[in-house]
Formats: sequence, C-alpha cells, structure tokens
Amino acid sequence: MASEFSALLRRLRHDAGMTQETLAERAGVGVRTLRGLETGERTDPRVTTVRLLADALGLAAAEREDLLAAAIRRTGQGDPPDDSPDDSADHVPPVVGQPVSVFQEALDSIGEQLAQAVAARWQREEEHRQIHDPYPLPVRWRSAPEELTDHWANIHCLPAGSVRGPLDLSGRLDEIGGTYRRIPSGRLVVLGRPGSGKTVLAVRFVLDRLKARARTDAVPVIFSIGSWDPTAITFRDWLTRQLIRDHPGLAAPGPVGPSLAAALVESSRVLPVLDGFDEIADGLRRPALEALNATTLPLLLTSRPAEYAAAVAETDVLTAAAAVNLTDLTPDDLADYLPRTTRKARGGDPARTAWDPVLSELRERPHSQAGAHLAAVLTTPLMVTLARAVYSDTPGHDPVSLLDTRRFGSPAEVEEHLLDKFVAAVYRPRPEHRPGSGPRREVDPERARYWLGYLAHHLARLDSPNLEWWRLGSGLRRSTRTLVTALLTCLVTGLVDCAVGTLFDSLGFQLADGLAVGIIAGLLFGATYWFMVAAKNAAVAPSGVRVKMSGRPGKAARRAVPRLVIGLLGGLVFGFGYGFVRGTHNGLLHHAGLPHALQAGLCDGIIYGLVFALAAGPSFGLLSLLETPLDIGSAINPVSLLRANFRTVAAQLLLWSATFGALVGFGAEVVTRLSPPLLGPIVWSTTSSIKLGLISGLGGALSYALTLTAWGQWVVFCRIWLPLTGRLPWSVVTFLEDAYERGVLRQAGAVYQFRHARLQDHLARTYRGPRGPRQPTGPGGAAPPGQRRDPASGSPGRTGWEPGGLTRRRTPPPSSGRRNRSSA
Repeated sequence: MASEFSALLRRLRHDAGMTQETLAERAGVGVRTLRGLETGERTDPRVTTVRLLADALGLAAAEREDLLAAAIRRTGQGDPPDDSPDDSADHVPPVVGQPVSVFQEALDSIGEQLAQAVAARWQREEEHRQIHDPYPLPVRWRSAPEELTDHWANIHCLPAGSVRGPLDLSGRLDEIGGTYRRIPSGRLVVLGRPGSGKTVLAVRFVLDRLKARARTDAVPVIFSIGSWDPTAITFRDWLTRQLIRDHPGLAAPGPVGPSLAAALVESSRVLPVLDGFDEIADGLRRPALEALNATTLPLLLTSRPAEYAAAVAETDVLTAAAAVNLTDLTPDDLADYLPRTTRKARGGDPARTAWDPVLSELRERPHSQAGAHLAAVLTTPLMVTLARAVYSDTPGHDPVSLLDTRRFGSPAEVEEHLLDKFVAAVYRPRPEHRPGSGPRREVDPERARYWLGYLAHHLARLDSPNLEWWRLGSGLRRSTRTLVTALLTCLVTGLVDCAVGTLFDSLGFQLADGLAVGIIAGLLFGATYWFMVAAKNAAVAPSGVRVKMSGRPGKAARRAVPRLVIGLLGGLVFGFGYGFVRGTHNGLLHHAGLPHALQAGLCDGIIYGLVFALAAGPSFGLLSLLETPLDIGSAINPVSLLRANFRTVAAQLLLWSATFGALVGFGAEVVTRLSPPLLGPIVWSTTSSIKLGLISGLGGALSYALTLTAWGQWVVFCRIWLPLTGRLPWSVVTFLEDAYERGVLRQAGAVYQFRHARLQDHLARTYRGPRGPRQPTGPGGAAPPGQRRDPASGSPGRTGWEPGGLTRRRTPPPSSGRRNRSSA
C-alpha cells in the first residue's frame, strides 16, 4: 500500500516517455521532490503537487482519479494528503544566477525560524489562558449545514465527472489536526457563536500542526482577519504586511520579491489561520469571501455562523472548503470541570466543592428560572472560564450567588455580571511572586477597569482588535494630536536652545532666542506632522531598520531623494523664519529703527535659510542611505518591538545630531564668509558657528524623533499626554505587561489584543456609559478624601472624578470606526 502511489507515478511517467527531469520541469516541481515521491522517500504527497504532475502527464479523468486515490491512501489510515504545496519553493523562480537548492534552503531556514517563533508565542498564550489547568475544556464540533459547505467533489479535488460522498468531520479539541488532514483541499471553516472556543481551537490547530511539521511544510500563522480591507489591498499583500508587522525581520529583502515575508507568502510557505471573519465590516465580507475564493491557498477560517451565512448568501461558499460548527458545553462537562478548578471543602466530605449547589440546580432543576439562566450562560468556554476566574480563583466568592434570580433576572444579566467581575477578580491583591521577578505590582481594580476601558474605547474608535503601542495616540482627534505634538516639540527645542545657549550667551538673551526657536520649530514640525501623518488619519509605524553601512545602493538612493527634498524645503523655511525673527529682534534691540531692523531680518533670514537647507537636506537623505533591515528575531512581542524601535531611534538621533550639527556649523562658516559681497558686512565668529551647530544638532534631532518616529509618538502620547490627562497610567508598558500576565490581554505578535472581543466590547461600553469611572477606594475600603459614598452601592458617588487627578466629567465621543464591531 505504501508504494502504490510511487509505482503508479513511475509507470505513468514511463508511459508518457518522460524522464524525471522533463516531468519535473513541465510540472513546475523540483527534481528532488519527484525523485522522493517515486522512490518512496517522501510519504506525504500533497494534492497540489499531484494535480501538477497529472496535468504535466496529460492524464485522462480515470487515470487522474487513480493517481489521486493512491496519493490519499499513501498517507496512511485513510487520511488524504495536505493541500499545502509540497516543496512549494519549487514553484517560485529562483534569483538569476542563484542555484535552486540554495534558494530553497534559504526559504526553508526562514520558515523554520518563523515556525519556532510562532510555536513559542502560542505556547505561552495557552499557558496564560490556563488552557491545560486542570485540562482543556471539551470543545467539540460537528459538520456544518450543507448550504455552508462546498460540493464534496471540490473538497476532494476530483476531476470533472467524479463524485465522492461527504466526510465525517466531527471531533474534539485534540483532534483538530486529524480533522484538517482528512480534508484534501486543505480549506476548513470553523463556525461558532461568541465565546464558543474558535480562537482556542485555532491556537491548538497551529501548535498541533507545528509539532508534526516537516522542514519544508507551510508554517501555520494566525491572522486577525478583521483588520483586512479587501477593497484596498490584495489578500497576499495583506498577509505580507501582517507578517512584517509581527516579525519585523521579515522585512529584509528576499531572494524573490521585495521582502522575506513576500517570498514566504508567494511560495505558499505560510498556512493562513484566519481568525474572526465576522469582525470584517458588513459591506466588506462579500468582497473578502470573493477574494479568498480567487486563491487556492490552503487555510482555516473562523467565524460566527450568522455573519458567514450572510456572506455566503450574497456570493458563494468558500471554494473547496468544508465547514464545522462548534457545539455547546453540556452539564456533564461542567460537572467534570468546575469542581476540579476550586479547592476542596474544609471538613465533611472532601469531594464536595463550592460548585456543588450550582451543579445540582443544573442537573436536578434545569427548567427552574435559576437553572435555565445558568444553563443558557455556561455553555461556552468563555463564560465558564470567566465563572472560574470570578468564583474558583477568587477567595471568598461563592458561586451560589449565581442562583439569585432577584439579582440576575435574565441570562444576559448573568453574562454582564461575569464580564464585570472578571477585571476585579484578576486584579485582586495576591501575595504570590512571578518567576524571576519581585512581587506583582498591585493595581487598584477600579483604576485598572477605567484604564482598560479607555484602551477598549480606543480600539472601538479605530475599529480594530489590535492594540498597537505606536497607535495609542491615534484615537485622539487629529487636531489634538497635531497640537500636542507641536507643543511638545516647541517645549523641547526651546529648552535645548536655552540649556546649550547659556554656555555662550546671557540667560536673558537665550530665553528670548529659545522662545523664538521653540515656536518656529513647533510650527514647522507641527505642519510637517499634519501633512505627513495626521491629515491621513494614520500613525507613524515603528521603524524596521537600524543604521548600518550596507544595503542596496540603488534602492536606498531612490528612497533618499524624497527625504532630501523634504529636508531642503523644511530647512529653508525654518532657517528663514528663525533668521528673520533673530535679525529683526537684534535690530530693534540696537535701536536701528523698524525699516533697518526688517532689512537685517531679511538678510539673516536668507543666510540662515541657506545654512539650514544645505544641512537638513543631506542629513535626511543620509538616514535613508544607511538603513538596513533588522534581524529576523528582533521582535517577538510588543515590548521587544518597542525596545528595538528605541534602539533604532537612538542610532538615528546620534547620526542626525552629529551630521546635522556639523553641517550647520560648517555651513554657517562658509555662508557668512561668502555672503558679505551680496548682503553687506556680517558680524560672525567661529564660536557662533559651534553654538549654532550644537543647538541645531540636538534640537533638530529631538524634534525629528518626537514628530516622525513611532517611539517619539509613544513618548508624546503614552508617556506624557494620556497619563497627564488620566486616560492611562504613567507606566504604560508595565500596565500592559501586567494585564497580559493576568490574562486580560493576549499577545498576537507585535500587538496586544483583549482576551476576547466580548470583554473588549463590555469594557468599551462601560467606559462610555453614563456611570462614569468610579473612584478607587482607599485603605480599608474608605473613599479617598473629598469623595462621598453612594449608600446604596457602597461605591463613591458620581463626582466627575477621573484617574490621574483631573476633576472634570468626560463624555467620550461616539466611535467613528469604519464598521460597527460587535462581540465575537
């Protein structure tokens, strides 16, 4: 049985009168692949490869079906082969002059590194979600309705006229890998209602797939498909961008295509696991499904049933895709799981736990009001996990309170209660230590709820599930972002001018000079930020480069030309403005009269304009010439990406300040010596050139960093403005990492996401709600000074307080996102 496919393939090739080299060339596969299939060394023929071979051999329908059937039987246990392209790099033309084996080996190595990074990431995620504590909840599924599944002949990849019956795809969480392998097309849709375990299943699929992965197999990668706009970018280009975002090292130039990420995608070495099809905007689901149908990539897609069914009704099912429906948890599942998540009762029967009364109500009185409410709620892994966090993992909380029908009059109220108490439960004071660190930093639950609510509201405004540190300021109005950036730039530049200038001139003179420099720099860089960033309603993406004397000269030169032009214009405007103000000010101080003062200002404006233009242009261009991609392992999580971007900006600051300062100082010396014949006598000294070079180098570098780098925008908004206005804590990184450790957030590559969309929507809704944030209590539960308590609830009354000390009532504007994102 194991050699049937090999023998059949050899016979068909001999009958066609082809050599291995000829068949490999016509089919577009590697000779090594073909030789391995014929000798039996390769035991996992892929459907894509088999179809290419059949086309190259010119087989009739019956022979094609026999070859495919032999390939399916060869994989063993009746499992059909994966549709992941076999030795997929064989289908991509190598670089001219580069051996095919070297090209394939390079992609194999990059794919291996990507697989290791993906495996490490999702293993950590399972640990943080306590998936295996004490054991995974029994996520099960059954085949979806036929109207949501393609024709089985298409799923089996059969030629015209062939018929094959449906597959039995029912299974449970630990069987997802086997279920997927039984699908010849390699395309599966997983449907489930909110909280049913779609993402958990996607994570388990990725880890199972990676565990059994061969070196040349496609790497399964989870993508949050809700951020894809199919009308603006193709599917493969979107996959490439997402890979580069989460793995910045893949931005390096590839052997084929503009980047390593593009080479992996184009060679089908990435198996997309598309999580959250229902999160795509209503009007974009149809074009998204049509774009997916235009590809033959193997993939796994998760969605809520209603949204997927609506998209199917508008166009068609996902081509060649089978579909499964996740089923609800049963009372027996709860009876097995919940008691094992809590401690044994003290005294009496050691087998009794706090969950026994609740489980008894579900078993013995399932039609009572309390039993019916809980039976409707505790049917999804999400709600069971929340119930565990609130009652099993939190001392002093009795799950019997869930049976109080006066408090919870409907299943929706029970769900809201669990979502509301989850943050308080995970932020309760804990004495334990984290491995390799000191005691866990305590955060007041009410403060944490408010800060998390702002983050959720921020995501609602951006209409995105991805919490990207470089976009935390993008939820503000464009005018606010521009004004804050300009003010910070003005302040920093003015302080630098004053601090350095006092080494050369009097404090009074430098205060006036610093005020002028700060205002002009703020206006210039503010305008630059508006036109380059804010007007596009975009954010400054983190730089994926570091300064290094290497790269492709031609490409770097083309990239440097626009920066050279921008630098020339910006330097000219700033220099003329500064020179005009300085010259006019000096003329008025010396009582030269307004006409002579204006004339002096015009002359100084021309001189300084030339100096700064000739310095800023080359400095900006030089940054482009000396950029090269980061190492592939440079960023595996948001914090490492932030640190990598800080190192990039630090290197750019050093280079910019040294180059720009030197060019300004040298240019001042040259221009002041060449201009007297045209502009008249000029009082200037070498000391003035040194002073101007130092101030310009430091001030210009810091202004550039704050305005046009992701790290600088992080400092402006996340380290200064948002904490100052009370929306976020002062140590944002510590708070985000702590929220990840507590299981409120999860990491998805270089971004954070809320643990579940339902939790995000709940926090955003309560943040926007009429209650307003509640004041965290002081020691012993007392309200802080100046706050009154609501005697009915025991919580501080509505006084308009916000974390951060501001005493104003805030009503956030409604979400202006592209789509109305509901819980998933």
